[in-house]
Amino acid sequence: MALVFTGDEFADGGEEISKTLNDNNIKASFFLTGNFYRNRGFKPLITNLKKEGHYLGSHSDKHLLYCDWNKRDSLLVTKMHFDTDLKSSYQEMANFGINKKNAPYFLPPYEWYNETISSWTEEQNLKLINFTSGTRSNADYTYPQLGKSYKSSDEIYQSIINYNESKKNGLNGFILLLHIGTDPRRTDKFYHLLPKLLTYLKENGYEMVKIDNLLSH
Repeated sequence: MALVFTGDEFADGGEEISKTLNDNNIKASFFLTGNFYRNRGFKPLITNLKKEGHYLGSHSDKHLLYCDWNKRDSLLVTKMHFDTDLKSSYQEMANFGINKKNAPYFLPPYEWYNETISSWTEEQNLKLINFTSGTRSNADYTYPQLGKSYKSSDEIYQSIINYNESKKNGLNGFILLLHIGTDPRRTDKFYHLLPKLLTYLKENGYEMVKIDNLLSH
């Protein structure tokens, strides 16, 4: 299985996540926006993640919403806008020595896209991926003011455990998505539970690999 972290404007969990992964000798994958890569305050973190051998990829440049939430086939960007934005993200990544050859996988912003976006990505010689559904791990960005959308860290953790224990193949082949940082209004940070989660996964026989290693098989 692969642990995937996305990031745009927040990076508060970066150092803690990096230390936890290093302590457990685990390599993860980080899909970051151009906003994230160009943020001078995040440069030491990005440099360290690359040095530690984690996968660093693109999550777009400006974290655009490509298509309507309710009408998924309704595009909100033109092809030129999409191409320009994606190109800009790789220009920022180039400052860290990252190019399409060593970062061929693209995780779209909001993890929301349609067939057209997938085709445009392929034309850019990139491979579009997404997280595996079934758990609430991707809700670790939510905060109480969002109402019913908010999920506590305990709820998120238990959803992962429940999935593993209720499905025939458990989390085998899973792409588990989390966030490298979240809005300050979320004080219940899920990354504090990452050590506990990694212990559980290891005890259940899971090997955590980078996204390119997972998908190459």
